[in-house]
Amino acid sequence: MDVQVTMEVKERIATISVNRPEALNALSKDIIDKIDEMIEEIKRNKDIRVLIFYSRDNFAAGADIKVMSECNPRQAREFVFTETYNKIHDLEIPTIAAIDGYAFGGGLELALTCDFRIASKDSKMGLTELNLGIMPGAGGTVRLARIIGESRAKEMIFLSKVIDGVEAERIGLANAAVDKEELYAAALSWAERLKRKSGVSLAAAKKSIENGICITDIHSSTNTEAEIWASLFDSYDQKEGMRAFIEKRRPEFLDK
Repeated sequence: MDVQVTMEVKERIATISVNRPEALNALSKDIIDKIDEMIEEIKRNKDIRVLIFYSRDNFAAGADIKVMSECNPRQAREFVFTETYNKIHDLEIPTIAAIDGYAFGGGLELALTCDFRIASKDSKMGLTELNLGIMPGAGGTVRLARIIGESRAKEMIFLSKVIDGVEAERIGLANAAVDKEELYAAALSWAERLKRKSGVSLAAAKKSIENGICITDIHSSTNTEAEIWASLFDSYDQKEGMRAFIEKRRPEFLDK
């Protein structure tokens, strides 16, 4: 059988790719299970500093509708990708979705789990599940509203609206929109910049941002931020970063 999902690790940057061109890289349960295994491997491999999701021509056209069409509620629950997507969301390292071609349904929901989205200008993305008599079920109704706001999320989901990369950048769904031939290089450029940061402080900042989103009370969330910030002063990277600043040199972080 053809390998439908691969992971390449090069210079501390991991790239996960779906290879199912005949189905526009639609996501199956088998593919998600394999991605889940890769995420567990990344969590164990402390040498990996950044994760990129990139698939040639199409990011992921969505979940496999033919497989889902006759599901009952119990079977549909088994088809949910939420557990794996939450693992991606919870990774301590930065994650980037490089979106080319189609990113619909579960494909866009995969991109929403990432910290950053870089899209080709002519890519097409949307949560079009209402056209099928269902709704997004892998974090789409939750994460999209967090990223672009409630009203715009409702517009995209209720109207099954499809937008291109340029519009995605305009509304804040994508961090950048680039020409198709520059897409992966742009994602790599971001990854190269990110991997030079302290892994300790990146993980702390990511945790604090998530905490601030989840805890709506400003006093609780900012107090927690202060605690996380202060805890960094027990790390090697904090000492190295500040000494390097004082000594006017580039820091050499050890992620500890």
